[in-house]
Amino acid sequence: MGRVALAAKITHVPSMYLSELPGPRQGTRRDAIEGHETIARRCREAGVDTLVVFDTHWLVNASYHVNCAPHFKGTYTSNELPHFIANMPFECGGNPALGQLLAQACNDAGVETLAHDATTLAPEYGTLVPLRYMNADQHFKVVSVSALCMAHYLNDSARLGWAMRRAVEEYYDGTVAFFASGSLSHRFAQNGLAPEFAFKIWSPFLEQLDHHVIGMWQRGEWADFCEMLPEYAAKGHGEGFMHDTAMLLGALGWSAYDGHADVVTPYFGASGTGQINAVFPVTPQDGRAVPAAVASAADGYRRAAAGRL
Repeated sequence: MGRVALAAKITHVPSMYLSELPGPRQGTRRDAIEGHETIARRCREAGVDTLVVFDTHWLVNASYHVNCAPHFKGTYTSNELPHFIANMPFECGGNPALGQLLAQACNDAGVETLAHDATTLAPEYGTLVPLRYMNADQHFKVVSVSALCMAHYLNDSARLGWAMRRAVEEYYDGTVAFFASGSLSHRFAQNGLAPEFAFKIWSPFLEQLDHHVIGMWQRGEWADFCEMLPEYAAKGHGEGFMHDTAMLLGALGWSAYDGHADVVTPYFGASGTGQINAVFPVTPQDGRAVPAAVASAADGYRRAAAGRL
């Protein structure tokens, strides 16, 4: 029987990599990098062998997908921000057996999911940037999960997260961490204004909304947050439509979750977007209650997905 030892909502801003390089931005993301290093240290202390990353930069148009190749190695340049991430080397081990197990559990739960172990597909930077600071010595194996889901219901993403946790706890011989790799509000600064907003949020409304959500997380107001997530994702410009957050909360117990978020890197602005590193304690959950709670949210999530909220 395996264990999910740690869960976290993490940033992957490309300015973290840029801040390593000589120039005016050097050293400016040290707080975010140190947050990743802190989370990685907690994972090591908990005996984690594999990091499962819900990546909001992996865009998919049908099904959910799991990249579980046996090994990843290459040089990455961002097609979105090639002036921020250019020629960044990466290498880490994968976990094909775990990836196949996770996908099978999702399919058994009625969430169509495909695992890819014999693939040349490399992870996106929602996975690669955190790994640069959490896994420089390749201590952890890595599995990446698609979380920029273009035609998917948020409640299915929540069911996916819960199915993956059950798969780890019931069938995996090891210890896993789940990461939701994505921002809070994700409204980029308008073209031409990016330098002005390098360390700011795009609007006071989005900044206040994000702060309110973080407060809900710290107070453990999960039933209210899960109910408002579809509107928050839409009106708050949530990254990847916040499928990564739905996956993470599904794994934690959805509206039945009773933990309180531990903010590791305080909220900060990046090119207009709202960012954070926060650990969510993994608490025991009733395996029967959680799927029912997720299912009860389906109607609202369908309205949100259809743009009627």
